[in-house]
Amino acid sequence: MQRDYPIERVRNFGIIAHIDAGKTTTSERILYYTGESHKIGEVHEGETVTDWMEQERERGITITAAAITCFWNPTYMGADLSKKVRFNVIDTPGHIDFTAEVKRSLRVLDGAVVVFDGVAGVEPQSETNWRYADDGNVPRICFINKLDRMGASFERSFQSIIDRLNKNAVRVQLPMGAEENFVGVIDLLKMKAYYFEGEMGKVVREEEIPAEYVEDAKKWRGVLVEKIVEHDDALMAGYLDGQEPTLEQLKATLRKATLKVKLIPVFTGSALKNTGVQLVLDGVVDYLPSPADIPPVHGLDPESGDEIYRKATDEEPFSALAFKLQNDPFVGQLTFFRVYSGTIEAGSYIYNATTGEKERLGRIVRLQADKREEVKKVFSGEIAAAVGLKSAKTSHTFSDEAKPIILDPIKFVDPVISLRIEPKTKADQEKMGMALKKLSDEDPTFKIISDPETGETLIAGMGELHLEIMIDRMKREFGVEANVGQPQVAYRETITGTAEAEHKYVKQSGGKGQYGHVKITLKPLEPLVEGQKIPKNVKRYDNFEFIDSIKGGVIPQEFIPAVEKGVKEAMERGIVAGFTMVNISCELTFGSYHDVDSSEIAYKIAGSQAFQEGARKARPVILEPIMKVEVTVPEKFFGDVTGSLSSKRGIVEGFEDRPANIKVVKAKVPLAEMFGYTTQLRSMSEGRGSSMMEFSHYDIVPPNVAETIAAKRK
Repeated sequence: MQRDYPIERVRNFGIIAHIDAGKTTTSERILYYTGESHKIGEVHEGETVTDWMEQERERGITITAAAITCFWNPTYMGADLSKKVRFNVIDTPGHIDFTAEVKRSLRVLDGAVVVFDGVAGVEPQSETNWRYADDGNVPRICFINKLDRMGASFERSFQSIIDRLNKNAVRVQLPMGAEENFVGVIDLLKMKAYYFEGEMGKVVREEEIPAEYVEDAKKWRGVLVEKIVEHDDALMAGYLDGQEPTLEQLKATLRKATLKVKLIPVFTGSALKNTGVQLVLDGVVDYLPSPADIPPVHGLDPESGDEIYRKATDEEPFSALAFKLQNDPFVGQLTFFRVYSGTIEAGSYIYNATTGEKERLGRIVRLQADKREEVKKVFSGEIAAAVGLKSAKTSHTFSDEAKPIILDPIKFVDPVISLRIEPKTKADQEKMGMALKKLSDEDPTFKIISDPETGETLIAGMGELHLEIMIDRMKREFGVEANVGQPQVAYRETITGTAEAEHKYVKQSGGKGQYGHVKITLKPLEPLVEGQKIPKNVKRYDNFEFIDSIKGGVIPQEFIPAVEKGVKEAMERGIVAGFTMVNISCELTFGSYHDVDSSEIAYKIAGSQAFQEGARKARPVILEPIMKVEVTVPEKFFGDVTGSLSSKRGIVEGFEDRPANIKVVKAKVPLAEMFGYTTQLRSMSEGRGSSMMEFSHYDIVPPNVAETIAAKRK
């Protein structure tokens, strides 16, 4: 079976933005203009294709990333269907509680369309998503949306991108008019005006630029051309000699610079008013990469640990990354995967290089949000889903068994909030365990924790809304009724000093005894410097480092992993208040052994006891999650809001003005102080204030608060 689309005419991209910037509305226009749907679904009517979950339609927000496949014939190609391009689009959530969906989507996508609200410009989640795209070096184009809204300003929104995200953003379009007078857009490369007419703006009409916009267009075209020619020496030399580059040269150079994230083209329009979306799709074709344009994917040989690379061609050995699991009520578990090299057929066996297991790949489907289209074969650069794989999890690598590779896993942030949960009836008990496991397999930021002291079950996630949605899904999808407790902050503990500790575990009870003796040094974990090599005797994890400095075999090599295991287990129950300990470097420096009595269990206990003794001496502290908070209120409530945030141990970092006497207050506040803040804000601002909160970092809890937390735990 041959590939039906050449790899150069495939675009894998995501729609990313802050909540309410218009991602899903833009996605619905993409489906309509590409002919995938014959009616535009609106978010406010609960009829969108990509927001297919009941919870999404009820709340009018995106919760889970939805994948859609569609085909676009660029507007400038006319009726030339041979130039059609396949789009694999992922519509991602904008709410911070579902940030894992954005992170994993950007890991497997080649490009992104970043949508901004034309009134608010760059917002908190815009910055977070932008950072994720920077981490993956993902090329992107921007779409300043909602220019028809009162208070919208293309220039102010564009300046916020320059100031807060990237100085390499360039205008490729200008709007004609604003607010209720917004009528169309000007293409600065072609120097033409575009109007969107007919049913749902489907007819794109090209005209000369109206006289009142000509001067502005010439000015900004000059700036754009200068920015583009800087990225090509030959064009630059010709330009300085007075030669005007051709449209083709400018587009080709802008494409190269965009692929290297050296320039970021900025488009504009209004998705709700059906203005400008088709030109953004042309921009996806012109400036975002095909799978063939991205560098070869990097991974490790599971046997030798050597670095290996795979190019995006069908001839290379098969490699793919599982990036998302989803429970489908009709077909069971779906495993979304991105193919980086080679091909795979339905009915063959798929090798999981992460676990070393083989499974039969019965069916492969291509996704249309919650609908499925069965396919027989997938090729390099494509995104599809496997039906019914048992052992696959998020971040697992599928590969050719004869030439295995393990691709870099997706890293997720730890949960910051938890609550206790218990089944309402005996019948719910067994179902609850199964439901929680399926939900935590789907979402790596949703964790289940068993409290060994009380026997209670805790669920942990990224925020109150995240946990609320999970409990709602458990009830609707799995029929489980549960009682839930109050939200709890996910505190951590760490050490702020250095300490040595020694422990000798000796037990004699007739017959063979137990003997384990270790000496360790504990200190705070230093962050890795870029390019820093990790020595062979060091095992480095996210929040822990274990250094084996044993010389002369004073502890036999086979017992050293047991010491590490004992230390790790001791870290799970902290010294101050029993919270998990993080950011610790533990060096095993000395010890001894007994020819007969030494055993793994003895060294594990010795390691655990030594760690506890050392941690008590190393100035332990409690850490709490600090949240980045943005509160938007009318100016007359500004003083009340800043006062209330300060009273919550918050630090107000600044504010900005918005049209219509609106103020945005920016602060860092401990999560423990923010429960129920939305309700307080409503009463404080006559229901006119709104707030956004996202995790920023962990910081040390003040001593008086730490005493209260520890007393409660005891």
